[in-house]
Amino acid sequence: MVFVAAGGGGDALATAMLHRAMTGGSDEAVIATYAWDRLLIDPLPGPRRPSSFTGLEPVGHHNFAVSGTTSAIPPAGSTLPRLAGELSGIRLVVLDPGGGAVGMREQLRELVDIYRPEALQVVDVGGDVLAEGNEAELRSPLADGLVAAAATNLDVDVDVLVAGPGLDGELAEAYVRERVRQLGGELMAHLQGDAIEGFLPILEWHPSEATALLVAAASGLRGTVEIRGAGLPVRLTEHSADVYRVPHQALQAASPIVSALVGTQSLGEAEFRVREACGFSELDYERAKAGKAAKDDPSRECGGLDERALRFEREAQERGVDFVTFRRLAEALGVRGADWGRLRAELVRRRPAHYAPPLWAVSADPAR
Repeated sequence: MVFVAAGGGGDALATAMLHRAMTGGSDEAVIATYAWDRLLIDPLPGPRRPSSFTGLEPVGHHNFAVSGTTSAIPPAGSTLPRLAGELSGIRLVVLDPGGGAVGMREQLRELVDIYRPEALQVVDVGGDVLAEGNEAELRSPLADGLVAAAATNLDVDVDVLVAGPGLDGELAEAYVRERVRQLGGELMAHLQGDAIEGFLPILEWHPSEATALLVAAASGLRGTVEIRGAGLPVRLTEHSADVYRVPHQALQAASPIVSALVGTQSLGEAEFRVREACGFSELDYERAKAGKAAKDDPSRECGGLDERALRFEREAQERGVDFVTFRRLAEALGVRGADWGRLRAELVRRRPAHYAPPLWAVSADPAR
């Protein structure tokens, strides 16, 4: 099977989970994905290209696969090599947005020619790939829109799979489900414990928030979760572990973002077209945040950690919050960069009753 992880970051991990749910993990899979880990892992804004890595394996003429021995060339960082080393039966291929949608389409055509899948599956956690571009909550139209544009005019059926509506903190769950209905989509699956079995250890080091929420929902957690540095609230509901299938052709016909990106031949052109369609690009935010991080003081030590965590938890409870992601907690406590993993391990060691894998409960009695 051939999948395309639409947003980079944790979408590749979520795609591996969907593959497990769809096949039981018995078939091998290829997942084409951005090397785009945002700023927690990679200090450079935007996606990395294959030239940012050593140890890639050529796949045909246009594609390169990541292995456990692949390395990002500093100062770039990437979770893909470690993820590739821990996902058995799955080959991760790096999407190169440097050639815009046109260049990525050549990559996908080659993968289809090599692996001959019955269909190409584009996977997005949250559902912002279904956006029209004028939604006030939309924050990252470029990554998903460029993948959807690249998947046009292929000699194979293409489906868009939306997992965990609303879990990325962008479009609301109800809005995503309505967009699925408008585009002629359908409920394909509801993830449960067997689909996430074996993936929790990966989320002990992988920083994806949306995929962590998808795993939390599949494991039965319910309630309000704060994510990201801004503390966006996301609600885990009975629909949060749902997976919907939308015909790509319907999305292509209805999406101004996809239409604007189909003919782009560079990342710069794609960003320009997205800015025309939506008024912004997520790269604006990443550049600004990267510039700010360069001026910030180094990460705090864990001194006074318990007191700071308790104060944050009391304030979160007053806001009606049940859980937080570890990324949100790290930023709230002033721990930056790679030190978030150290913070996680230290908190779990000191106060295990608050650990509701893969989230942190603000009380010691998490809702299920």
